[in-house]
Amino acid sequence: MMSAIEIGRLLRAGTTGCVIGCRVSQLDTPSFGGLVRIPLQSGYQVYGLIHDIHIDDDGLVRQLVTSENISQDVLLDNRVNRNVPVEISVIFCGFEQDDRISHLLPPRPPLSLDAIYVCSPEEIVRFTGAGQFGYFRHILRADDVPLGELLAAHLEQASRAHAGAGHAAWVRDATQELITLLRDDYPSLVGVLSALRDTTITEF
Repeated sequence: MMSAIEIGRLLRAGTTGCVIGCRVSQLDTPSFGGLVRIPLQSGYQVYGLIHDIHIDDDGLVRQLVTSENISQDVLLDNRVNRNVPVEISVIFCGFEQDDRISHLLPPRPPLSLDAIYVCSPEEIVRFTGAGQFGYFRHILRADDVPLGELLAAHLEQASRAHAGAGHAAWVRDATQELITLLRDDYPSLVGVLSALRDTTITEF
């Protein structure tokens, strides 16, 4: 069953990723390292991983931060009633077409204003459990991302979903695959393992 928690709509996209625009009131749902999906047409949808959440300022915010004793009403008005600009950056990790999951880059990016949804635990298990962790390569080659923190956040969330589905060994297999992929990049490997130690994952 597909999740129906919409977190925003697409601002811009390329071959390897996209940027989503959303309201502050929608920020309770998306999280760093979370898996999202963008359904398109004819059973085709794109999957990606959130790697950055960016909140811009504007003229009013610049004035408010220098004010003393900002009232709760003003804070709520600024965050709820006004359109505070929020951007969520996503790395594409694969796609689905005709009920088949692929960890290759999607053949075409989504279009502006397409809706983006948070993946449910069942969808996380289905996507991350397909194939042999091929989607890791998209994360590992991404520029300007906190690699260790991103992988730790993703594995922590995905391991909970797999544990709930009775696949407790998934996180160990995922960690071993990362060790293999990073065996020639010792600094990155140490960073990833160090970040994993700060998660709630007990076995990896």
